Amino acid sequence: MSSYREPTIRGDEEPPSGEDRALRPTRMADMVGQRDVYERLMIAVDASQKRGEVLGHILLDGPPGLGKTTFATCIPRELGTTLQIASGAALAAPKDLLPYLSNAAEGSVLFIDEIHRLPIAVEEFLYPAMEDFRIDITLGDGVAARTINMPLRPFTLVGATTRPGLLSAPLRDRFQMREHLDFYPPEDLAEIVRRSAAKLSMPMDDATADEIAQRSRGTPRLANNRLRWIRDYSTSRAEGTLDLAIARTALGMQGIDGLGLDGFDRRYLETILRVFGGGPVGIEAIAHTMSSATDTLEDDVEPFLLRCELVVRTPRGRKLTPRGEEHLGGFPAGGSQTRLF
Repeated sequence: MSSYREPTIRGDEEPPSGEDRALRPTRMADMVGQRDVYERLMIAVDASQKRGEVLGHILLDGPPGLGKTTFATCIPRELGTTLQIASGAALAAPKDLLPYLSNAAEGSVLFIDEIHRLPIAVEEFLYPAMEDFRIDITLGDGVAARTINMPLRPFTLVGATTRPGLLSAPLRDRFQMREHLDFYPPEDLAEIVRRSAAKLSMPMDDATADEIAQRSRGTPRLANNRLRWIRDYSTSRAEGTLDLAIARTALGMQGIDGLGLDGFDRRYLETILRVFGGGPVGIEAIAHTMSSATDTLEDDVEPFLLRCELVVRTPRGRKLTPRGEEHLGGFPAGGSQTRLF
């Protein structure tokens, strides 16, 4: 196969900034955490190279910020091939997908982010491309229409999604590998923070790295975002110095508490507690009360709150747990709300 070239950015995707590129691992061996996923992917990559075959299609799912894009951009480097990047939301019709498929080199990787947002027509257009490496193009209309079968060079499709339940069964079944990325434990996040701090020339002790990791909600992306903010605060207000107290002050200014919840997370919990008496309450009612979108709550807010056991989903709706109430300090003082269930 040809040597790796920098990703081809297409559609509405923007190339990562220089700082993002510097912090993101370029090889899977450099990645921290998700070791089970790493081992399985490396076995598949190694086997495909030894057999001289194209790597099977891969689906990566999990909450935002856990490394799906990093895995997708590292895989072609391990294969020594090229990469194209697309967004599911930008592929509105089969004609939007056609340039990616026709330009794919043999053995190359096509990465579609948020693949669950593909319209049905685009999904069906993709089926023969994934299975038989061909596409069917219809020319003309009505009785004069004819279909041309266009062969494609064999390629690997890597799809990433935060909502795998929205993928249709026929599309899911065409991926030879499905890997779920879970939240990172604090010790892995602390190592990521230390590595990122070194790349940003920020001397940091272990206690400060552990504090940032503890408040990063289990995601490397948030850990790096917290680190950037602390660096800005240190430069502006602390003459470039950094220690545990400065990190806590900087995070406190952003409203980030000891569990890593920000103001919007606590507002979600407080809405259930104050407006709906702790629940149960439907997600639509919470979203309307907060003037927010249900997708935002389900995709960005709830996964970590569920993992921390601050809220549960019941058949009747969302409900605060005793731990969630304790984190908020219980019911408001002097409140007359009583429990019915």
